[in-house]
Amino acid sequence: MENRQKGLRQLFFPIFIEVLFFMLVGSIDTLMLSSVGDDKVGAVGAANTYLSVFTISFSVISTGVMAVMTQYIGADKNGVARQAKNIGVIFNGIVGGVLSMVLLFWSEPVLQVLGTADSLLPHATVYMRIVGGTSILTALTPIFTSYLRAFGYTKEPLIANVTANVLNIILNSVFLFVLDYEVAGVAMATAISRGVALLFAIIMCVKKIKIPKEAEKIGVSTVCKNILQVGVPSALESALYNVAMAIVMKFLNEMSEDGIYVTAKSYASQITMFSYCAGVALSNANAIIVGWRIGEKRYDECYRATLKAAKLGVITAVVVAGIFALTGKYIMRIFTDDSKVIELVVVILIVDVVLEIGRICNIVFGSALKTAGDAAYTVVIAVVFMYLFAVLGSYIFGIKLQWFVVGSWIGLAMDECMRAILMGIRWKSRIWEQKVLVK
Repeated sequence: MENRQKGLRQLFFPIFIEVLFFMLVGSIDTLMLSSVGDDKVGAVGAANTYLSVFTISFSVISTGVMAVMTQYIGADKNGVARQAKNIGVIFNGIVGGVLSMVLLFWSEPVLQVLGTADSLLPHATVYMRIVGGTSILTALTPIFTSYLRAFGYTKEPLIANVTANVLNIILNSVFLFVLDYEVAGVAMATAISRGVALLFAIIMCVKKIKIPKEAEKIGVSTVCKNILQVGVPSALESALYNVAMAIVMKFLNEMSEDGIYVTAKSYASQITMFSYCAGVALSNANAIIVGWRIGEKRYDECYRATLKAAKLGVITAVVVAGIFALTGKYIMRIFTDDSKVIELVVVILIVDVVLEIGRICNIVFGSALKTAGDAAYTVVIAVVFMYLFAVLGSYIFGIKLQWFVVGSWIGLAMDECMRAILMGIRWKSRIWEQKVLVK
């Protein structure tokens, strides 16, 4: 397959542009919403944090599907890749449909149980009911985009993302400034744009990927076993992380009745997303190559490529995070005039430089380990350090020492850095070579 000869650079740039554009649109969303109130920004930020917890079940299959597809494509067994995609569509379609129904009708009770601040609850409920009620779109899209990327088609997901997000900006403008729908308008724009992205991805899969019906297949039970070998640990790790973030969000809600620390976190999160988007793109591109080369039994190339991707990611992210730390005050003046919020975010951005070093290593080494089939290790590390540093650290530094949202960010940085060290050690040990899926 010609696409399988693509290198890191060829795969990286389309994914990078896609991720960068996604981050940019998220910031534009925040900027547009901030024009109608900081409390609405905080409400949407809180709702999105909890939504990420509920939608974690989608990654049980999508992460495993990607690992199976790339390894079997590398082994010239494209029929198995198609089997993996079909299984992913069925599973995520069912789970996404059930979750959509639950959040459509019971968003407010869920948010109350999770401790959402009273001042944010009405707006957060509206957003979660609309976006959460269309969770099936979020469930299916990564299956089809992963299918495209596994075969080396990285431009098509980019086009889908750009098209959908341009539409999102247009719809935000109409719903916010013409129809005055506020949070409901932002939510509707998000749901519609996700539907467009899914439709485009499906069309591209049908058009670009042609696999003969007689292509080699293996037992469905074997495919499912391989998917779950990677998917379950990966999903558990992501679930642990998102639950930890929900607990941290609960701490932030408890720190003030006006939701100022949640609002500050929402602004800071939008800015810091840019700091690691290159690392995300590098990890995704590298994971594709790792899967292909493992299928071809070229383990040394996997090893060297991942170390190179991690170094490039760290350099890029630290430079970008450093720029944001130096210019944070000026950036925040674009979003809000609240001096206290600006001051909090500026300090967060300084701490974030350290956090990004750990986070980039985590996503690059972690993605490579999962693609290789060594996903269980990442869960063990997550269980210990997410809750020891991210959660307990947020409580001690944020509440007990009263460093508030800045203390919480310090706890998060400690978690990322400790896990990064252990992920790197695991990759260098090359134990992952014994965990591959294609036998």
